Amino acid sequence: MLSIIKHKLYYLLFLVLVSLDQFTKQIFMSSYDLGQSVFVNSYLSWTYLQNTGAAFSIMADGEIIQKTFLLTVSVLVSIWLVFWIQRTSIFHLQKLFGQFLLLSGAVGNLIDRAQFGFVIDFIDVHVNGFYWPVFNLADSFIFLGVILILFERKLTV
Repeated sequence: MLSIIKHKLYYLLFLVLVSLDQFTKQIFMSSYDLGQSVFVNSYLSWTYLQNTGAAFSIMADGEIIQKTFLLTVSVLVSIWLVFWIQRTSIFHLQKLFGQFLLLSGAVGNLIDRAQFGFVIDFIDVHVNGFYWPVFNLADSFIFLGVILILFERKLTV
């Protein structure tokens, strides 16, 4: 219990980020038709897609076994992240922030997978005819979390 208390602001951040992720996904599910795309500017569109696979739609055409596998992996990774966070010192601010971004993204997509059997994607970035695969806020949290952890600066006291 003590370790949860020492990370309480990070857990609050986690709740805010997961809520924001779920809120934006609900907007697209309720306001857009599947596959509908709305041009925002020359670099961004809102495109509502349902990803039944993993990152970059890997295993997207899978049967129930693959969907169960992806859900199980999501649960295990989320549990592992909580244990990793609990073992991280409060003095590793950048690492903790990265870990909580990772956890927020993992849980955001886990909620989709458990509830719908797919992950809701809607951010469509494109530059000069190059289109990045459509993603969501949870995916962005995961990406930023990995960057923060990989490039963690060590604090010296």
